[in-house]
Parts: sequence; C-alpha cells; structure tokens
Amino acid sequence: MVTKTGFAFSNLEAKRGRLKQGVSYWTYQQWYSLDDLCKECVRIGLAGVDLVTPDQYATVQKYGLVPSMTSGTPPNTIPIGLNRLENHDRVLASLKNDITLAAAANVPNVITFSGNRKGMPDGEGLENCAMALNKIKPYAEEKGITVNLELLNSKVNHHDYMADHSSWGIELIKRVNSPRIKLLYDIYHMQIMEGDLIRTIQDNIHYFGHFHTGGVPGRHELDATQEVNWHAVANAIADTGYQGFLSHEFIPADKPPIRSLEQAVEICTV
Repeated sequence: MVTKTGFAFSNLEAKRGRLKQGVSYWTYQQWYSLDDLCKECVRIGLAGVDLVTPDQYATVQKYGLVPSMTSGTPPNTIPIGLNRLENHDRVLASLKNDITLAAAANVPNVITFSGNRKGMPDGEGLENCAMALNKIKPYAEEKGITVNLELLNSKVNHHDYMADHSSWGIELIKRVNSPRIKLLYDIYHMQIMEGDLIRTIQDNIHYFGHFHTGGVPGRHELDATQEVNWHAVANAIADTGYQGFLSHEFIPADKPPIRSLEQAVEICTV
C-alpha cells in the first residue's frame, strides 16, 4: 500500500488505532538486536522504528516496518546544530546527505538540531537556524523528505540546548515556511520545560512533523507513576488528523523491556 505521501507502509494492517506508533531503537538496543526488536514491533502492531542509520534501513524494511526517523550524521548533532554560522557548511552538507539517502530508501523523516547556546542570544540563534533551514528546504522539498528540528529540554538532559521551548521552535518554522521543515515535538522534553501539552499540540499541529514519548520524571515507562496523561495526549494528537508517527523513546526500568513497550502502545492506542 502507498500513502498520499508516496511512502509504502506495508505494516499498516498491524498498526493499532488512529496513530502510527513506533519505537526509538537506541532505547532497546541493550536488550535486543535490531532484527529481534523489529520482530517484536510487528507482533505488537507498531509501524516504525526511529533513529536508525542508513545501513539499518533495509533491516527495518524487510519486516514491513518504516524507518520512521533517521539518526543524525555527525556533525549534525545535538550540541553543534544550526545556530552558528560557522557550522552551516558542514552541518548542511551532512543533512543533505541524510536527505539523499532517506529519499533513496523511502525514509520519510530526517532529524536536525539547533545546537547549544554557548552564550549566544536566542534571537541570534533563531535567525541563524532560519537561514540554514531556508538553504536546505528546496532540496528537502525536491526529495519529498521532512526535516525535523528537535525540541529538547535544557533543564535535565541537554543543558544549554537552544531549542528548548516550543514557542522558539514554532517561530523558527514560521520563518522558514515550508511543508518539509517541521519540529520534532518531544513530549517528554516539553513537559519538563513548559507543560501545557494538549493546548500546544492542538494550536500548533501544522508545525509538528513527528512526536516522541518518554515518562516524566525519569524517562521511563508510560505508567501510573508518571505525571502525563498519555492516553489523553495521544487522543488529542489523533483528533487533529495528524498522519505522522508517534514514536516511543523511553528507557524501560521497572518491567520486562518488551512489556513496557506493549503497555505504551496500549495506552497510546486511541
């Protein structure tokens, strides 16, 4: 089956509910090989595997799953990013290569980052990121690949990261104004920084190209120990008509690892 975006989702029959759910490979790789995790994903009813490299695309796809988000290739990394002019040439070259490989493999999304502040005012960083994304957007549009700049918390996990509030990221996407330049709205990170999840999602869904989950606090299971009502958030996302992926990016702690993923899928099935 081919969707309106042109990407084949042969595992659509197995997905559950109104959202295409996935999992980030790095959170499970201490317990499972990529092959074994993909087998579990098919059994559970997931549609994609996030943050995989080009050499892993074929493994994911042979199970009928989508490599739903490519992992950034250095120097396209969290601390470096696009907010400094001196980084633009090499980061954009890396990002262009990621787009090229993603398009060749029918991978819908690539990732990028703002970079750390290192004393830079947020307004200057915003201008520089917009400049960089405006340079890459014609190529992303030509190839039909969505570039997602990730929102991360600077309070607990990524100290000094610039794109740490949705308002900053939304203003950036407005300045670029391309259907192929979006935000990766990481619910875990944004709950830590600002909360107000459902209203933010409802009001700004057209700026968001991808979602990640993770229990708050601790980035563990999406269970009753966490402060986010995950079922309500998932329902709010689905109600907007969102067609992208909601990918689980939590680190299992209290349960058998695959049971934690099964539980997350159950909670977010709406």
